[in-house]
Amino acid sequence: MSLKFGVFDHMDRGAVPLGLQYEERLKLIEACDRAGFHAYHLAEHHATPLGMAPSPSVFLAAVAQRTKRLRFGALVHTLSLYHPLRLAEEICMLDQLSGGRLELGIGKGISPHELAYYGVAPEKAQGLYVEASSVILKALAGGTLNFKGEHFHFEDVPIEMTPVQKPHPPLWCGTSNPEGTRWFAEHRVNCVTNAPGKRARAITDRYREEWEKLGHRASELPFVGMARHVIVAESEAEAMNVGRGAYETWFQSFMLLWNRYGTKPPNVVLPRDFTDFVRAGFAFVGTPDEVRQRMLEEIEAAGVNYLLCRFAFGDLPFEVSQRSVSLFASEVMTKLSGSSLKEPLSLGGEIVANA
Repeated sequence: MSLKFGVFDHMDRGAVPLGLQYEERLKLIEACDRAGFHAYHLAEHHATPLGMAPSPSVFLAAVAQRTKRLRFGALVHTLSLYHPLRLAEEICMLDQLSGGRLELGIGKGISPHELAYYGVAPEKAQGLYVEASSVILKALAGGTLNFKGEHFHFEDVPIEMTPVQKPHPPLWCGTSNPEGTRWFAEHRVNCVTNAPGKRARAITDRYREEWEKLGHRASELPFVGMARHVIVAESEAEAMNVGRGAYETWFQSFMLLWNRYGTKPPNVVLPRDFTDFVRAGFAFVGTPDEVRQRMLEEIEAAGVNYLLCRFAFGDLPFEVSQRSVSLFASEVMTKLSGSSLKEPLSLGGEIVANA
């Protein structure tokens, strides 16, 4: 099956007023809808300029109304910060508003500092995540909800809402660890990594291995993807020039809380210099031909069947992101989507336990 493309967005703080940033981002998403991208994935972060959409459902409700075919969802909802019954209701609303286009990303939250601001002890996040995910999936099935756990207890709760997609929207998780792929394969979970090529390859190889052990067909493999920054322009020099300052702004937002507390993000080591960032394969920057060639090499090296593109980050002007999407759609995506890559490619989605 052909390679598919999505869009990933931290919605980190840019250079324009926030209301204008939301409107410009919605216009960019409309362009992605018209261009045929598979899905728009929005991060959730709190108390940091890295996340100006701390309530993803609010922004995604606007996305549902401004698009027609594009699928969308949080990547991920930080479940340790939610009351699961409330989030299950929001999920149903978004899936109904969009006619069944929601993608459901779930996780415990990567930042202990963000969790602590909400009064959640980091060591309890995994247990909260596991229970919340179980409650949400039970609730999405409809009927009457009963659940008894360490953190949540529900008895004979009537469930009045269900999603369009049955039994639930496709599930997504982020990962940097090949060991988690066993559970992904068992429950048909789509996964995404920000890892560099070699580590991404370890994840995709292990996922395919676990998938085959379960007796599933290679053609039914869920999405196994990676996220990368993308700037497409008329020349590489132009793309590098506009990207350098925007990356610096994004990097400062990304590292702000980690630096404040003298900690480091787990399994993430990013170059501070944009040139090094590009050379390391974390970004595809240049003309359409240059981006297409580098992207193809990295996709085949990593063994992914889904690529999430960050077209908007830092203080990158809207017009630059808009031009990137246009050039990418017409000169890169249309040619790569039909590529016969060395790895079997596919799509999928389905359930939860541990991530």
